[in-house]
Amino acid sequence: MKKILGMGNALVDIMIPLESDEILKILDLPKGSMQLVDMQRSNAILEALKNHERSFSAGGSTANTIHGLAKLSVPTGYIGVIGEDELGGFFVQDMINAGVEPHMIHSRQETGRAVALVTPDSERTFATFLGAAIELSAEHLAVGSRQSAYRIPHPASNIFQKYDYFHIEGYLVQNHDLMVTAVKLAKEYNLTVSIDLPSYNMVEANREFLWELIKSHIDIVFANEDEAKAISGKDTMEALDEISKICDIAIVKTGNKGSLIKSGKEIIPIGIIPVNLLDTTGAGDLYASGFLYALSTGKPLQKCGETGALLAGNVIEVMGSKMTEERWIGIISLL
Repeated sequence: MKKILGMGNALVDIMIPLESDEILKILDLPKGSMQLVDMQRSNAILEALKNHERSFSAGGSTANTIHGLAKLSVPTGYIGVIGEDELGGFFVQDMINAGVEPHMIHSRQETGRAVALVTPDSERTFATFLGAAIELSAEHLAVGSRQSAYRIPHPASNIFQKYDYFHIEGYLVQNHDLMVTAVKLAKEYNLTVSIDLPSYNMVEANREFLWELIKSHIDIVFANEDEAKAISGKDTMEALDEISKICDIAIVKTGNKGSLIKSGKEIIPIGIIPVNLLDTTGAGDLYASGFLYALSTGKPLQKCGETGALLAGNVIEVMGSKMTEERWIGIISLL
């Protein structure tokens, strides 16, 4: 079976359901966005919502995707930075429990956290304190780095050559050198490279860089409609067409309408499964899990999209990005 390596911001998701959109206005958080905040603001948001229910899970876009792949019994690995604290230990153990091989760098900073505020319509708004995650750098991937105490425990070349696919999240875009170094290293070892684009506001701020990165080094692009429009300047179908010109496979997720896949001249519409919507957290990440699982096992693109839709449909029926063992058993029975 093909092996899949991921790299991203290692975060612990803190899920908080809200009773209305008004709280987002009070907190000055644009609905549906991902805002980077410092520790003080993160603490202030948590304090303001101290009487609300909350749940915790290992998170970050790529971590969710890799976790999902591991639950499908795909051999997986993950590169990220965590703090030497309780949240960092929680993150690593959650990944190990799923079957992921962690390639972690440890920091003296606090482990990053993403406060996910879920409104009654199931829309998510993120206030993300990157913490230790932001320390992940190109130097960590360099053999013989001077920062040997904080470098990946084994030379990155030894890690990458163990895998067949490399999945990277667009949320690493705050460090251009890191992203370029990582995807170049993956291509050097002939890995198939996929990227899941970040929130539309981050795409807009880094459009030219992301476009060139995809054109030069990326094989598979995952985006939702807002992200696709942000990078292409076009609406859904035209955006799909534009993105597909610079990569092998372009996927645009269209919410409750499903998704669209384009490779070459072929366009494949994918529907959704009937669900009882609770929380859309992790839907895009788990779509990528299903898609990459099917692709890595040699399935046609239609089946890849349908498998992605199956996982996405299941995860939006639960709060947060993690599903029970019983639900995973049901998913696997349908593959």
